[in-house]
Amino acid sequence: MEFQIVNPSECLSTKLTRGKIITCKAAVAWTPGTSLTIEDVEVECPQKMEIRVKILYTSICHTDLTSWLGENEAQQAYPRIFGHEASGVIESVGEGVEDLKEGDHVIPVFHGECGSCAYCQSDKTNQCEKYRVNPMKSTMFGDGKTRFSIKGVGAVWNDANVKEGETIAVFGLGAIGLAVIQGARIRHAARIIGIDINRDKIEIGREMGMTDFVNPKELDKPVHEVINGMVKGGVDYSFECVGNLDVLRQAFLSTRDGWGVTVMIGIHTSPRLLPFHPMELFNGRRIVGSVFGGIKCKTHIPSIVKKYIDGTLKLDAFITHELPFDEINQAFKLLEEGKSLRCLLHF
Repeated sequence: MEFQIVNPSECLSTKLTRGKIITCKAAVAWTPGTSLTIEDVEVECPQKMEIRVKILYTSICHTDLTSWLGENEAQQAYPRIFGHEASGVIESVGEGVEDLKEGDHVIPVFHGECGSCAYCQSDKTNQCEKYRVNPMKSTMFGDGKTRFSIKGVGAVWNDANVKEGETIAVFGLGAIGLAVIQGARIRHAARIIGIDINRDKIEIGREMGMTDFVNPKELDKPVHEVINGMVKGGVDYSFECVGNLDVLRQAFLSTRDGWGVTVMIGIHTSPRLLPFHPMELFNGRRIVGSVFGGIKCKTHIPSIVKKYIDGTLKLDAFITHELPFDEINQAFKLLEEGKSLRCLLHF
């Protein structure tokens, strides 16, 4: 699939908009589960330590889908504008911004890195004291206000740190699960088992580096028993990429006693507690959560981009569909029906 490279000078006229409220188009969800409508949205000027970005391309992920359906208890504010996967060009910068300038191509991320707090200085976490994510918050960090008004592969490398020769099982072969597979391939994992109820995922899973495929619907016994038979004693790491507690338990039981680690990546919208008995952890198995793949945005993203440019990291295969922005409801439908990994929306 080929994409047009946009020249920022052709899409920005910062002299006309700098320091002014601008009006642009946005897809607005007014209530859960109803079709998004394209509205004229006024965007405030960037405040201190903020930038304003002209979005050129965007996509939607399963978190957007669950939020749109009203299933995500942490994201219940409406009306709302979805989207955290995008690329664009900086239109203007606020006071105090020194490392970015108008015209820079950027990738917006939801996880900040100030670079100076105790969290940022530690190699044990990608949290940030200054720009910590608060999923219950629906306004800007700095002043508690919104800037909009309407007129109308990291989990493998960081959280698990998979090493050459180790074995993994990936539950759920959506875009996140396939990214996990690719990260494990780059780390030269000995065996990469993909688990999904959709056999259509086999081909792209193999392309990303999957060595084995298991379809739970085709089994006459629990998935973890099958995996324990494929890899004696269980895998070194399992990755739960679905957001389902029953799947999480199968992922946990698929790991090896003594050192098995389950990495929880899928967003769990249910208020149910984790499905483990405390004694099940006494034999050395562990479970860890993964936020943004353990990636520090400023520190790690440049090296990830380099891996894509030199061909080590395959990203183009994740884009299965491309649509104009005003067909965003069709993009949600494709994702809900399991027909797309990522649908690229262009403006």
